Formats: sequence, C-alpha cells, structure tokens
Amino acid sequence: MAHNAIITLTTDFGTQDGYVGAMKGVILSMNSKAVIVDITHEIDAHDVLSGAFTLKNSCQSFPESTIHLAVVDPGVGSTRKSILLQTEKYFFLGPDNGVFSFVTREGEQVGVFELTESKYFLTPLSDTFHGRDIFAPVAGYLSLGIDPSEFGPELHDYVRISLPSPIVSESGIEGHIIHIDRFGNLVTNIDTESVDAFRTRGDIRIDVGSIALKNIARSYSEVEAGSPLAIVGSTGFLEIAVNKGSARQKLVLKRGDPVRVEMIS
Repeated sequence: MAHNAIITLTTDFGTQDGYVGAMKGVILSMNSKAVIVDITHEIDAHDVLSGAFTLKNSCQSFPESTIHLAVVDPGVGSTRKSILLQTEKYFFLGPDNGVFSFVTREGEQVGVFELTESKYFLTPLSDTFHGRDIFAPVAGYLSLGIDPSEFGPELHDYVRISLPSPIVSESGIEGHIIHIDRFGNLVTNIDTESVDAFRTRGDIRIDVGSIALKNIARSYSEVEAGSPLAIVGSTGFLEIAVNKGSARQKLVLKRGDPVRVEMIS
C-alpha cells in the first residue's frame, strides 16, 4: 500500500473536544504522508445504526484501498471485539458492534480479523478511547503496508444490524423512517425499485404522519417553500422533505415512524 494512503474517519465525537485531533495525530505519527478525510463526526452519540447507514452511503465514493475508520462505540472497554474488515476494494476498522453492517455487497468476499496484537496499539491502553489507542495506530500501520493478518486472528463472522425491508403487497408498500439527515429530511427504507414498480401502474399516494403526498417530485423546488414533498434521494431511498425547511420539525416525526405508499388509480 502506498504511504500516502487515504484514511477516512467517521465518528460520533463531534468537534468540540480534541478526540478527532488526537486520532489524526496518532495516524500521522505512524505515517506522516497519510491523507486523512473526515466523512463526519456528527453522528448522534452512540447511534450505531446511523453510523452504519452514513458509512454505507459514503464509502463507495473513495478510491480502491481506502482505509475507512469508523468509531461509534457505546461498548468501548467491554468484551466487544475490535475488528478489521478487508473487502474486495476497501479496509474497514472499528468496533464489532454493527457499524459495518451495510458496507459490503451481497456475495462479496470479506476477510475479518480481530485486533489482538497489542504491539500495534498505544500504551497504556485507555478503556474509554480505543479510537486513539487501537484503531488509529492500526490504521497507520495498515497504511504502511502491514498485512491484515498481522493484527490478529481471522474471524468467521462479525456483528451485523438488520435493516428492515419494506413490506410490499398488491395494494401498497409499508415502510418506515430509518434515518434523518441534518436538513431534517426523513429517509425511509423504501427503495427506488419498489417505488418505480408501483408508479408504472398508475398514480400513487404517500402517507406519512398526518399528511398525504401525491406522487414523487424530481426536485425540491417543485413545491413552494415550506411545503412537504416526497423525493428519491441520493441514497436510492424514498425521502420525505420540506422545501427550504425541515420535515422532522414540520411533521414532528422520528426514526421508526411508518410511511406507506399506495395506489390511488
């Protein structure tokens, strides 16, 4: 691996404290030529599902051999494992708690290694900051070409969170909100393919909260400012949004609330 390897960071640390800076300092101490890219540090605290969804929607934008380091780790210091995933294109480092649930394609070959070789960790090892003391130095060593198998034994599986599938019937699609972004857009688990299959049969209606939306807009500007709309977002899932506003605030909805698509003609 080239010494100017790309290492991304996804955490729930925020930027008020020095946690992110400490991780970057450790990585650069191992490899001063590493290119460090912040995906985000604004994952809601302890929200592993949000971290997994965000990583899924970001990781594929990077060049092959990128190292993706993700730390959303409410179980830090417990018996949960620290792992390294090697996929066909990327490396992923972080806690074995489900944060890597959605980063692999179906049928993709994945090597999983438990990080146990303490010679690659910082000492003394903190029980509350494995991002700095385990994952950052391992990322640094990995970027220098250390083989993944050197960091610990191979595992046969890792923790994955199930992303519930929508329920599709002849009359409609039952889904729910799985993510809310910083704009207040409500991302559902209803995928583009499912919606398109219904749209070819006629007009549809989207019921969410106390409102009903007809059809799906191609852009936010198709409705007046402050008005809600349904749109297929960049994630490939149906979203409920408000033009120049927040659907979360206007509709008073949260993750897990139901969304239904049904035929009206």
